Amino acid sequence: MTIRLPDARGRLGTYEPRRAPLARSAAAPFTSRTFFAAAHVVADPYADVSPGSPAVVDWDATLAFRRHLWSHGLGVAEAMDTAQRGMGLDWAGAAELIRRSAAEARAAGGRIVCGIGTDQLPAGSVAEVRTAYEEQLAVVEEAGAQAVVMASRALAAAARGPEDYLETYGHLLRQAADPVILHWLGPMFDPALEGYWGSGDLDAATDVFLEVVAAHPDKVHGVKISLLDARRETDLRRRLPRGVRCYTGDDFHYPELIAGDEQGFSHALLGIFDPLCPLAAQAAQVLDTGDAKGFRALLDPTVELSRHLFRAPTRFYKTGVVLLAWLAGHQEHFTMVGGLQSARSLPHLATAYELADGLGLFPDPDLAQARMRSLLSVYGVAR
Repeated sequence: MTIRLPDARGRLGTYEPRRAPLARSAAAPFTSRTFFAAAHVVADPYADVSPGSPAVVDWDATLAFRRHLWSHGLGVAEAMDTAQRGMGLDWAGAAELIRRSAAEARAAGGRIVCGIGTDQLPAGSVAEVRTAYEEQLAVVEEAGAQAVVMASRALAAAARGPEDYLETYGHLLRQAADPVILHWLGPMFDPALEGYWGSGDLDAATDVFLEVVAAHPDKVHGVKISLLDARRETDLRRRLPRGVRCYTGDDFHYPELIAGDEQGFSHALLGIFDPLCPLAAQAAQVLDTGDAKGFRALLDPTVELSRHLFRAPTRFYKTGVVLLAWLAGHQEHFTMVGGLQSARSLPHLATAYELADGLGLFPDPDLAQARMRSLLSVYGVAR
């Protein structure tokens, strides 16, 4: 059975969905790389909310999705930007998400890291930024999780130059009970982070970032780079102190960065691994055998989908991620906190469906097709 889908020009074309998903191998622990999926949250579709009001989360569905990720061997990167931090999920909701997911991780035996930022502070002084970071670090440490120190909009606005970043991060790292992951999120993901590390020059910013790491190598487990620049990530990776890991956050070049080269490789902490979970797990198992070509053969075809979901304005990639979770049967609706389901056009969503279906990402292709038809009908597309 075919389905009519609109293209970027608004013209309807005919697409014939797959009849069966790709076969998947059984889950097994990964040995050569660490894979974290930055996970989305599931909104409560029956909550009576308005734009700007606190998010209401469907906790059962949200935690069930995390169990899905763990069941395939991936770790969960919790309360990151994929969970709509600063785009519908406020700090109170994120703190509850961290507590619940960390408890679920202990029960399931899954690995979890949790994002900390300063989103309870819309604006403030550098001293207030430090206090906000400390508050969030305490929540993550009390939950028994490892912290990912995310970039701060408030610090980007308050900092006078590189010295404020060095002081703020140095202070926080000295407070941390255990090594953390430092996250450099580029302005393509959040325009408010332009000029982070005290400079709009990425070379100068990289030097400051590496200065923070070099000053506290015992408190930095790893760094996560989300700049969508493979060359820059590779160069930065080679300059890290021994023992500090690089986690790629590059949703455009992840296969080559994870596969690596003769001088090293990146681990992964990626939003695209939310919808790619089973396929990413299969690729990780292939890489564990030393078969880099087989790994690339599995993951390279997924880049077209990832580039589509993360195309500019990149920060709205969450809409496509949640669409695919709904089509795959991981939740019963296509509703997002903050109403972000409206952030992408119907042609964009239709292409996401077609690309994901072509990769065999839907466990039940008939369900995915039926749900896509129901979405199309809302927009007035006749059968």
